[in-house]
Amino acid sequence: MSVPTVRHALVIPIFLALGALQGPPSWTAQTSGVTARLRGVSAVNERVVWASGSQGTVIRSDDGGASWRRLTVPDADTLDFRDVDAVDAQTAYILSIGNGDASRIYKTSDAGATWTLQFRNEDPKAFFDAMTFRDATHGFAFSDSIDGKFVILSTADGGAHWNRIPDKALPAALPGEGAYAASGSNIAIRGRHVWIGTTASRVLWSAGDGKSWNVSQTPLPTGPSAGIFSIAFSDDAHGIVVGGDYKLESEAVDNAAVTSDGGRTWTVIRGLSGFRSAVAYVPGRKQMVLAVGPSGADLSTDGGKTWKPIPGAGFHALSIAPKSPVAWGVGEKGAIAKLPFLSL
Repeated sequence: MSVPTVRHALVIPIFLALGALQGPPSWTAQTSGVTARLRGVSAVNERVVWASGSQGTVIRSDDGGASWRRLTVPDADTLDFRDVDAVDAQTAYILSIGNGDASRIYKTSDAGATWTLQFRNEDPKAFFDAMTFRDATHGFAFSDSIDGKFVILSTADGGAHWNRIPDKALPAALPGEGAYAASGSNIAIRGRHVWIGTTASRVLWSAGDGKSWNVSQTPLPTGPSAGIFSIAFSDDAHGIVVGGDYKLESEAVDNAAVTSDGGRTWTVIRGLSGFRSAVAYVPGRKQMVLAVGPSGADLSTDGGKTWKPIPGAGFHALSIAPKSPVAWGVGEKGAIAKLPFLSL
């Protein structure tokens, strides 16, 4: 399910010592060289970062954002790449959204020099929203539901084959239930655990590598423009969902919730500054959480109990690489910025 947008942001380093903020956090703006709306970002480490967006845009930096190179995906100029998942410096997957064959998945194994079309949707009712990968071979992709049934694909061979998970392994979908294709982060994976946040503010979860699934209700609001937009986990038990109503960017009404039992139950938390489209835990600091949206960003150092706004505008998508001290945000008109953490 696509979602329109508006703004974004930029700004300098954040100093963290013993988990406490030392001075105002802010972002360092990068020069991306593109003007497309960027909705996907995936950091491999401090130096290698991939980003994607409208007009077939895919860009990559291998020098920590000092320079960016636009990559060419054949016959993809009109596609909207809402998600990019980088496995390593050479390997990345990109997903485009849209009805019918506009929903596609491409893969590169040579840092974007060449791309292989791995999946082209042939169902006119399907609309793929996001994907996630556990490693270079195992991944999942999610579509809006069709006729009351969820549509989840899995691959175990690096995307060479994508197989639909049988209906009998999945709970029934609510009428019109899908996901917001807003930041590529409404699906998360940790080992054999997979979670998906839906437009109905429900969380689909599997503890068995996608072989069987359950569903849980969260307290986030629902509606034509509201629901879960992003989900993240710090371990197999502790996670967070954020969202709200994207038409009310500056409002934050019960638009975040946390779980401590792997997604089975959820408790609302408050304190975000507005609608948020992406959330991520800071590696090495299980209680530190960063959330971004088109109206701004917020940081928590206590697992979401309290939040401090980060000055400036905001972003659509967010990525923090494993063991990396840098967060990356992307947004409107090619906006990219990074937010370094002093120590992890």
